[in-house]
Amino acid sequence: MTRMACNTTQEFASAKNGRTSRGADPVVLHTRVVSGSGGGPDKTILNSPRHLVDSGYQAICAYMRPPNDDRFAVLRREAEQLDVRLVEIDDRGPLDVRVPMRLLRLCRQNNVSIWHGHDYKSNAIGLLLRRFWPMRLVTTVHGWVRFTRRTPLYYWIDRYSLKHYDQVICVSDDLHERCLGLGVQKSRCTLIENAIGILSDIQIRSTDEGRRQLGLDIDRPLVCAVGRLSPEKGFDTLIQAMHLLRKDGLDVNLAIAGDGDERSLLESLIDKLDLGKHVQLLGYCSNTDDLYRASDVFALSSHREGLPNVVLEAMAMNVPVVATAVAGVPSVIDHGENGLIVTPGDAAALSEGLASVLTSTELGKRLADAARRTVEERFCFTKRMDKMRAIYQKVLSDDPRREQ
Repeated sequence: MTRMACNTTQEFASAKNGRTSRGADPVVLHTRVVSGSGGGPDKTILNSPRHLVDSGYQAICAYMRPPNDDRFAVLRREAEQLDVRLVEIDDRGPLDVRVPMRLLRLCRQNNVSIWHGHDYKSNAIGLLLRRFWPMRLVTTVHGWVRFTRRTPLYYWIDRYSLKHYDQVICVSDDLHERCLGLGVQKSRCTLIENAIGILSDIQIRSTDEGRRQLGLDIDRPLVCAVGRLSPEKGFDTLIQAMHLLRKDGLDVNLAIAGDGDERSLLESLIDKLDLGKHVQLLGYCSNTDDLYRASDVFALSSHREGLPNVVLEAMAMNVPVVATAVAGVPSVIDHGENGLIVTPGDAAALSEGLASVLTSTELGKRLADAARRTVEERFCFTKRMDKMRAIYQKVLSDDPRREQ
C-alpha cells in the first residue's frame, strides 16, 4: 500500500500554485527508510519543502516504513502540520521488490528531476532507478551510527552508491573527510552542516514555567537529554553520571525525551541505581521546547553521531550544553567557550562536566549566551537551504532534460 498522507492521489500531482508536477518546476523526491517516529534527519527533511517552493521547486517526501507501524503516526502528523506532501510505502525488508517498483512509478507520475536519498537503501534504490528514469542523484550523509549484524553489508552498499551520485552532502567535517576517503570525488562532495528553524520564533527559556508545563519538580536543578533510546546514544552512561552527581551531594533530576528499544534496559538501570525519583523517561515528545525551557543544562552522551540537531536546538534555546566529543560536535562546541566537551563513554567525565555548569550560574550563563550566538551566526536553516538550492541548480545544469 502507498498512502497519501496529506493529499489525495489527484491533488498529489498539483503544486499549490496550480501547476502540475509535469510543468516547468523541478521536482525533488526525498527518500528515506524509517521505523517508528524517526529522528533528527526527519526534522531537516520535513522542513525543507517549504523553503524551496518560492524558488520554483516542488518537493515530495517518500518514506519506506514497516507496514502497520503505529509510531509512524508521529511523522505523519508533523508532515500534515508542515503541509508536506508525504508518501508512505510499505517496506517488508531487503527482498521486498515492490518498494523500488512503487518508487519508480512515483518518479514517472510526478516527473521527478532530483532523487534525494538519506540512507543506504534509498541511495541504492536511486542508483537502480536511474537506469529506468532520467534524474539527478543527490544524497545527504547524516552519519553511520546504528550497528546490527547486517551493518557491514549495508555500509558496503552505501560506499558503492555514494561514488556514483552527482552530489554527496555531508552534515559534518568528519563525514566529509570520510566520504572523500571512500572515493567520492571532491567536486561532488559538499559540506553543509545541519541547521535549525528561524531563531526569531524560538523563545528563550524560563525554567520554572517549563517545569510546570511538564509536571516536573521546580525545586531541583534539571539535566535534560533528547534522543532515540538506543545504544549509540549512551543514555546508560548519562544515568550513571546522574548516580555520581547525587553521590557527590548534588540534588539534581534528569529528564530524557525519546523512545526506543532500550527503554526497558534503561528502566532497569534506573531501578538498580535507586534513581526512580530523580530520572524520568518522558517518552516521545512532539515539542521539546518546553523541556529545553525547563532545563539548567543539556547533556549529549552519544557514542556515535553526525551533527545532532538536538545540540543545536538546546544552544538556540540558551541552554548550556555538555556533550561528548563525537563526529561533528567538536566543530560546533569550542570547549569552555560555548559549551563543554567530554570523553564518550566516561560517566565520571560527564558527571564532572555537568557539575561544573550546575554549580556555577556564571559559567552556565556565559556558555549559553555564546552558544546562542554560535547558532545565530552559523546554523540558520534558511542559510542551509540556500546552499541546498545551489546544489540542486548545479546538478540540474548538467541534466539534458533541462534543454528540451
